[in-house]
Amino acid sequence: MSENSMHYNLSVAVEAEGERLDRYVARAVPELSRSYVQQLIAAEQITVNARPARASLALRAGDQVAVAVPPPQPIGLAPEAIPLDVVYEDADVVVVNKPAGMVVHPAPGHPGGTLVNALLARYPDMQVAGDLRPGIVHRIDAGTSGLLVVARNDAALRDLADQQRERQMRKIYLAVAEGRVKEPEGVVDAPVGRHPVDRLRMAVVRGGRPARTHYRVIEELDAYTLLELRLETGRTHQIRVHMLHIGRPVLGDPIYGARKGRPSFGLDRQFLHAQQLGFRLPGGGWREFSAPLPADLEAALRKLRGSSR
Repeated sequence: MSENSMHYNLSVAVEAEGERLDRYVARAVPELSRSYVQQLIAAEQITVNARPARASLALRAGDQVAVAVPPPQPIGLAPEAIPLDVVYEDADVVVVNKPAGMVVHPAPGHPGGTLVNALLARYPDMQVAGDLRPGIVHRIDAGTSGLLVVARNDAALRDLADQQRERQMRKIYLAVAEGRVKEPEGVVDAPVGRHPVDRLRMAVVRGGRPARTHYRVIEELDAYTLLELRLETGRTHQIRVHMLHIGRPVLGDPIYGARKGRPSFGLDRQFLHAQQLGFRLPGGGWREFSAPLPADLEAALRKLRGSSR
């Protein structure tokens, strides 16, 4: 271990008995995110009573936990000078209005040109240790536009991740659904998991992760409905899957959409926009942000309104 490594020696108190190892270390050392703690555990850089342990280990009072944090390594991502629509920024967080078509972080088939690449260029001092998705708290599909918050340091990432896990963030989307939604408001409460046959898709499946989407009708547009949707949970493709589940897929959705040959109203992506985002700043104080519909969705909405007259 390098001389620049950091070491923490922790003694488990009685009130922490029974707590998972990864959760305990992330709480005891706030500058380390839980995901990074799990990486350190996997690399046997965290021991319990001088022995390697699983992340899920239930601790006992008096256990001695040793944490060795290696010096930061260069992130294997290239900064790219891509313009960003920054709605808010401070020393801890950045709120970005992501355009449709931009992938949030590198993945197979998308090695560059992502939001993460742009963030690294704009904020070269980002300090989020050991994570190839630096600062990413939640994601928005490439074909969805709108707001997301990114952490600029590990402490902020931990705080925001806690808010996300405790369902304290406020996330509101606008979408156009195919068909009329009968009830003026309601909740879709259906578990979401990997599709049993098509592994590239998600679906409502038995044994999936709990997922709840609140909806409210904003405007009826002939054979379509403009909806406000509030996420209580944040599963992959949740809104798109839930809308398909109730028989009202999102207009223009290339994966979960309706039959071919339906009008596109000039869209080449789903009519889905993350319009509002609220959360507690790591430094204190609740903030809410909003982003107007982008030009392509505004144009499609005008056409929808024209066709419904």
